Amino acid sequence: MADEPAVPRKNPFADIAPALAGYTDGVLFGDVWNRTELSPRDRSLVTVACLVSLYRTNEMPFHFKRALDNGLTRDELIEAITHLAFYAGWPVASTALGIARQVFEETGESGR
Repeated sequence: MADEPAVPRKNPFADIAPALAGYTDGVLFGDVWNRTELSPRDRSLVTVACLVSLYRTNEMPFHFKRALDNGLTRDELIEAITHLAFYAGWPVASTALGIARQVFEETGESGR
């Protein structure tokens, strides 16, 4: 485990599910995300692909931002979503692009 695990600032459900919040912060973001076999960038790419494919729109904004923070470029994120349109479907890709646009605006990545 790294010295400073990548833990979200405030777990959104810690007030009603403290055990799940603890597993999320300690195991998922504390242990799994810090394993050395994949880089954080690669983990983000895998995670983004899963979230888009499974239409997990609630989690996409957080993980799109995290992917950018972990070194994925705006163009790489768009290319991944475009690629997924052929494997996961046009509707999920279209939805993901709308979410990506919002994330890019929020993070200042909206320009080319």
